[in-house]
Amino acid sequence: MFEERFNRQSFLGADWQQRIENAIVGLVGLGGGGSHIAQQLAHVGFLNYRIWDGDVAEDSNLNRLIGANENDVENEAPKTEIARRLINGLRRNANIAAYNCKWQDDPEPLRGCDMIFGSVDGFAQRRELEACARRYLIPLIDIGMDVHSIGDEPPRMGGQVILSMPGGPCMSCLGFLNERVLAQEGERYGDAGPRPQVVWPNGILASSAVGIAVDLLTDWTRSLRDVIYLEYDGNKGTLKPHGRLQYLERRSCIHYTVEQIGDPSAMTVVDSATVQ
Repeated sequence: MFEERFNRQSFLGADWQQRIENAIVGLVGLGGGGSHIAQQLAHVGFLNYRIWDGDVAEDSNLNRLIGANENDVENEAPKTEIARRLINGLRRNANIAAYNCKWQDDPEPLRGCDMIFGSVDGFAQRRELEACARRYLIPLIDIGMDVHSIGDEPPRMGGQVILSMPGGPCMSCLGFLNERVLAQEGERYGDAGPRPQVVWPNGILASSAVGIAVDLLTDWTRSLRDVIYLEYDGNKGTLKPHGRLQYLERRSCIHYTVEQIGDPSAMTVVDSATVQ
């Protein structure tokens, strides 16, 4: 039976609440995008969380960090604790395992997640998180945004939402990750300065990511079957499938093949000539 607060979500299916409340979600990065995701997951009804972020609240976060306040800045509150407070304020019986560190320092709990949301900085971190998700055979939903300025033109705000499914095209297959952008990022390492971030594009991208997650669990649209790579144009106010999808020749991954993902397993080699 639905709780009264969820009556308006009954269109998601007869057993949607059980599916959502039983799911374990991993949130990697709890800044501008990740804090939006945490809030929306709690509103939808998720109960089981594993969350990672090693940073504390700073004054520069308050333009986008959902749930944070000036007292958190003064007290140097960990972002994981801000997210815990936010979630518990909406779901007091939520089960939250918080890891106040970089996810790479304690990745093992990701293994037990049913899906992972990635809101990390930079291309290299995305590649590492995707490799981890593929190794554990877990869907990864990545979001991110940035602002670029070219000459005298107005700043260009862009972003992405990508669903990386085990066996399906990865972020490298989709052209989002490649050696060129990784090399450029490596050259800028330590000299890039603060990256532009504002609250409204993070909200748009996070909302889309949560919608994808709910559809994965409930199949309420009966249509979530293809590759998802959404491109956000903040100047035009649009979020639509990326143009690269029309040139995608394969629906399977060439970088993480089925034979190379999942936990390592021992294999016994048998000489076929000896088999009777």
